Amino acid sequence: QVQLVESGGGLVQPGGSLTLSCAASGSIVSINSMAWYRQAPGKERDLVAHIANDGTTNYAGSLKGRFTISSDKAKKTVYLQMNSLKPEDTAVYYCKMAVTLTYYDSQFWGRGTLVTVSS
Repeated sequence: QVQLVESGGGLVQPGGSLTLSCAASGSIVSINSMAWYRQAPGKERDLVAHIANDGTTNYAGSLKGRFTISSDKAKKTVYLQMNSLKPEDTAVYYCKMAVTLTYYDSQFWGRGTLVTVSS
């Protein structure tokens, strides 16, 4: 059984910063890619940032330059550094990992962590 647990969300003022973490546990042979998504109230879940196995990153166009995704494969953890936060960044942030298990590949989601940007 694989579990992803996000942490680091909370209330932050506009212009502030937060770093989210997502740690995986379970019988993972390898992690092939990691990503962060977010879902604002009443909206669909959208990709925020993605990091491939070779370290290649890509971001939603409007977020590049403010958000940075990174990972620590040894710790099975992905991070999202968020700077210059705006009220429109308020959302539940989810991590997703594509992994190789003993006999097959699969994808898993975390339960999400709430980020609220407000004064």
